[in-house]
Amino acid sequence: MAATPLHRRDALGIAEDIREGRTSAVEALEHFRDRVERLNPVINAVIADDFDGARDAAEGLDRLQRRGYSLGPFHGVPMTVKESYDLTGFRTTWGDPAYAENVAEADSVVVERIKRAGANVFGKTNVPLNLTDWQSYNAVYGSCGNPWDPSRTPGGSSGGSAAALVAGLTGLEFGSDIGASVRNPAHFCGVFGHKPTYGIVPKRGHWKAPSMAPSDIAVCGPLARSARDLKAALLAVAGDDPVYGAGWKLELPKPEKDDLGDFRVCLMTTSPVSDVEQEYQDALRDLAGRLEAAGATVEERDPIDVDWFEYHLDYFRLFRPVTHSRLPLDAYREFQELVANLKDDDDSYFAMNARAGTITYYDWAAADRRRYDYRDKWAAFFRDFDLLLCPQAASAAFPRNEDQPREVRELEINGRKAGYNDQLFWAGISGAVYLPGTVAPIGLGAKSGLPLGVQIVGPYMGDLTTIRFAHLLEQAFGGVQVPKGYE
Repeated sequence: MAATPLHRRDALGIAEDIREGRTSAVEALEHFRDRVERLNPVINAVIADDFDGARDAAEGLDRLQRRGYSLGPFHGVPMTVKESYDLTGFRTTWGDPAYAENVAEADSVVVERIKRAGANVFGKTNVPLNLTDWQSYNAVYGSCGNPWDPSRTPGGSSGGSAAALVAGLTGLEFGSDIGASVRNPAHFCGVFGHKPTYGIVPKRGHWKAPSMAPSDIAVCGPLARSARDLKAALLAVAGDDPVYGAGWKLELPKPEKDDLGDFRVCLMTTSPVSDVEQEYQDALRDLAGRLEAAGATVEERDPIDVDWFEYHLDYFRLFRPVTHSRLPLDAYREFQELVANLKDDDDSYFAMNARAGTITYYDWAAADRRRYDYRDKWAAFFRDFDLLLCPQAASAAFPRNEDQPREVRELEINGRKAGYNDQLFWAGISGAVYLPGTVAPIGLGAKSGLPLGVQIVGPYMGDLTTIRFAHLLEQAFGGVQVPKGYE
């Protein structure tokens, strides 16, 4: 049997090949360099690289290997990171031409720690402007396509991350997530992604200059070709902030269950806020049937008793001030003027977005108080269930639409027009309340032939349980599939 090529191995598998002498860090890097040079022009996922510098690093890693030393679980693994991370000598622009000359002088904490675990970071991947879309295009680097169909989006804002992974252009990736920016691309491209519990991975060095403050809801998390890579990558970077972490120690609870049949899961397939394409609902129910056949307890219902419209609005009230705070002051003032002139009955996405982004602290604090009520409801839910399984978006990857403003875009869901931004509901269901969420591929859509992923939501600090469940799904039903042309 022919050996699995490096670009189809997961990161831990590549590290094992290096450790066992089947390849070297230099050979692994050159393998990915060749693929980036040949295949990346079609999808434009990797938008910056330094293969010469990475080769020097690989040679050093190989010297350590020959002396019997290993830096960690990813020793010698070539990888990329989302453009928004500071990586020494690389630009950090967030896709904004105003920051086109912003060159990082130091690594972000995530990059520093993943390097300490042995990874060889050779480049960066594409994003949307200011990380605020489910498409990844900007005026600095251009547009990124989905390897399954380049005319479709790879997702966003970590779209280049997921596209590079499934195309076999990188061994591992790190993205970030405030509105499904790790989870959505993982679903659209058919890879694994993890949104950690809020606060367990330092965001230092993942901020848009001149801001030097972490923001509410936003997290840094890994994307990978296997669930075990997610776990190893998370553990490599999670922990205290190097400046403000004095006296702080992270000890994530270990999973209590090791067999699919032992899990009690709640299934949610659609919502009044965001309808879900039927092929996606069918795939989730098919997964539920397979879980029941394996002995798991599955119940389809709403997980908590809330007004989902109000829940979704509160998510907007909590996270839109974060994104609006990054605007130049004159642009923010324009939003304030627009809000002052909005009609009371204007419930458009634009109006909701503008109101949420300019609310007073009084109104934000009221939404924050309700968030803690929601968190108590989720805590009660997780006393009866181990996990929630739900969609990550309204459909599989949709055709790229880079001509219309995000506020007016529409999707066709089950033969009806739906607001493009309605699907933010599936980002906020866990994001607003700080819960971990892992996306695992569950196959290709019966109608679209495109990847579909399940969002696995767990209790607060239950990261290792959601990742463990994703690993069990992978073992039982298969994981990442390969798009044509990227074998």
